[in-house]
Amino acid sequence: MTEPAQKPHASKQNYSTPQEFLNAVESRFGRIGFDLAAEDHTSVAGPTDFFTKEDDALKQNWLEVSRSREFCWLNPPFGDIGAFAEKAAAESARGVRILMLVPASIGSNWFRDHVLGKAMVLGLNPRMSFDGVNMYPKDLMLCVYANGLHGFDQWRWK
Repeated sequence: MTEPAQKPHASKQNYSTPQEFLNAVESRFGRIGFDLAAEDHTSVAGPTDFFTKEDDALKQNWLEVSRSREFCWLNPPFGDIGAFAEKAAAESARGVRILMLVPASIGSNWFRDHVLGKAMVLGLNPRMSFDGVNMYPKDLMLCVYANGLHGFDQWRWK
């Protein structure tokens, strides 16, 4: 059996998070105050409340932008999740509250090292579409880094 050809770092990485999903997230968790990995047209927070690729979120102090904000949003480039998960775990330990949307890659090293036991993991149901046409082909999860929460559950967000 042959598997599909993989194209690491070659797929489009800058889709917007679907508004319908964001509405469900804010209904459950409250207002999102800062977007840690966005572009002008993809930010889920205010018009200046986000880091761009040029800002390099991995080099920024997330605690500074999270003060007086309920949650920071993180929908990282799926081709570089490990570095963002590591940063999220470290910043969460400093008190930053983060909601991270990523593929449910529970067998990955980044999941084992930076999510498991450090965040509440919500498996998402149903799947969602980032382009408004095609469903994302993998299961997704929302990792909730907040107040020492950890564990696993499923969230039927729709």
